[in-house]
Amino acid sequence: MFKKKEITEIYNGETLNEMPIKKDPTGDFLYFIWDLVKTGVIVFVIAFSIRYFLIQPFIVEGGSMMPNYVDKEYLLAEKLDLFIGSPKRGDVVIFRYPNNPSTNFIKRIIGLPGETVEIDNSVITIINSSHPSGTSIDEGSYLSSDVKTLTDSRGKFSKTLGPDEYFVMGDNREHSSDSREWGVLPRSNIIGRAWLTLKPLDRFGVQSRVSYEGLSMNENLKRFAQALN
Repeated sequence: MFKKKEITEIYNGETLNEMPIKKDPTGDFLYFIWDLVKTGVIVFVIAFSIRYFLIQPFIVEGGSMMPNYVDKEYLLAEKLDLFIGSPKRGDVVIFRYPNNPSTNFIKRIIGLPGETVEIDNSVITIINSSHPSGTSIDEGSYLSSDVKTLTDSRGKFSKTLGPDEYFVMGDNREHSSDSREWGVLPRSNIIGRAWLTLKPLDRFGVQSRVSYEGLSMNENLKRFAQALN
């Protein structure tokens, strides 16, 4: 009994190990271009999403945040907190300068919406619903004890913040243009929080958040838990 002869069909080309090789590669080339375009679009969307929603690079200009941030320091700002929450006291934020939105500033948040910030003899006092009589803040974790927080006011400086308004100051208090001079910072002007220093290399690392005794989130949660009990 004879075996049937196996027949390999050839479609517009030759065969190699019974797989057709097309003579006209136009279709494959167009598919390659289309695949390249799709990949480019996906990469663009991912890059745009990361830059717009997650992180954005900045270069510090000037010495208003010394010694914690120096001139020409290259850092990344994270934006996620702005979308899922609110800026916290102590956060170092990059924002559009209210008097000239084309210029970016970097400062530290001291006062939160609805609070009153008082400065008297370099002592900063926060007045809010939890502390109607006011409580002073300790900045020893990021400022040296000899730093003076001065104002143009001859007496006590006082500023009450409205909804979505923040009071910010530079760490280099005697050489910083901030809320003591030009007023409050609207939340809508905040771009992101200083998160990671990339260079200079000796300053490389994640910028940790600070807390204030009696004013931190943990302390507020403790008081809330005590009130429930």
